[in-house]
Amino acid sequence: MKILAIEKEIESTDWSNADQILKDEARQAYRLVLAGSMREMYFTEEHIAVLILEADNLDRAREILGTLPLVKAGMIEFDVMELRPYTGFGRIMEGV
Repeated sequence: MKILAIEKEIESTDWSNADQILKDEARQAYRLVLAGSMREMYFTEEHIAVLILEADNLDRAREILGTLPLVKAGMIEFDVMELRPYTGFGRIMEGV
């Protein structure tokens, strides 16, 4: 199933010496892409990460996100939700 994960930065996070952990984060994200767990990654204009994951369920998606160094370090967390197919066309496509 597709999972949407939207980053929430922890307000008390000190980013002043984050160079190494950001490199580690990129490496782990790349591993997750290669494993097929992370399908898409974006930043909003406010530099908030938006991820599309592939996982069996929400708990598994949270486990995957928990492998990210920034999550492990308590610097960020994610709102996580399941994406389901849009069913609204059924309202206008009767008899088709």
